[in-house]
Amino acid sequence: MTAGRDDWRTDDLDQLFEAILRLDDVPEAESFFRDLCTLGELRDMAQRWAVVRQLDAGMHYADISRRTGASTATITRIASWLHHGEGGYQRMLDRTKASGPSGEPAEPASERNPRATTAAAAARPSARMTAAPASPTGTAVAPKSGSPA
Repeated sequence: MTAGRDDWRTDDLDQLFEAILRLDDVPEAESFFRDLCTLGELRDMAQRWAVVRQLDAGMHYADISRRTGASTATITRIASWLHHGEGGYQRMLDRTKASGPSGEPAEPASERNPRATTAAAAARPSARMTAAPASPTGTAVAPKSGSPA
């Protein structure tokens, strides 16, 4: 394990991620995550994913807050990770955008993840964000400028 940015990574987390990658379909994922997480944790994760999709669609922070119930501070923090984080949000947005209208992957699942079976199609309303995101540590940063802060 390395110091600094990677100090959150543990063997237990690695094993959790490996288990998640072995899930075969949405019903199996639902069962696993419902057993693993509280309802509050599941709702929080779902809210974050909704915020990410709406940020990606260019929606105003106030509109996202009204739609999701997330505070503008939370939305700013999520925007920071979207633009300056590990790249996971963007990778998943790209994969959901590659889905066909029925939610089926546009490319064979085996090319992305041999265990994948479906992907959700993201809604794409058009609008623009009004506030500059902050870094994950809370300081203001310029929009997407390269590597994470």
